[in-house]
Amino acid sequence: MAPWNCVMAVDDDADILLAFKDVLEMEGYCVLLARSGREALDLLRRGARPAVILLDLMMPDISGWEFRELQLADAALASLPVVVVSGQGVSARDVGALGVAGYLKKPVDLDQLLGTVARYVRRPQAQPQHA
Repeated sequence: MAPWNCVMAVDDDADILLAFKDVLEMEGYCVLLARSGREALDLLRRGARPAVILLDLMMPDISGWEFRELQLADAALASLPVVVVSGQGVSARDVGALGVAGYLKKPVDLDQLLGTVARYVRRPQAQPQHA
């Protein structure tokens, strides 16, 4: 199944998810939200194929570290690009060990977020109005 032209944001903080959703949708992006690593995996296993996953590391049920391990172990999901979004002091070495496409530090800089998403997701073209 080909990736959808959308972003999946995975974070246990509802305020952060809402902020990502608001900002990205205002820029014309499709956004899929998951409040846990488990919920994200369930969505992916049911067929969701986002163009990029924004992944928090510190979550209570399945951490971002565990999510990434399970994602890479599943051939159908392994190629989906992941950008870690974390407030934790994660080193470049830690991020490299995860094999992710990038890292954004919380609080996330809006320009960095939009620039990162734009590398993976095309904004839909305005549809011509028919009379």
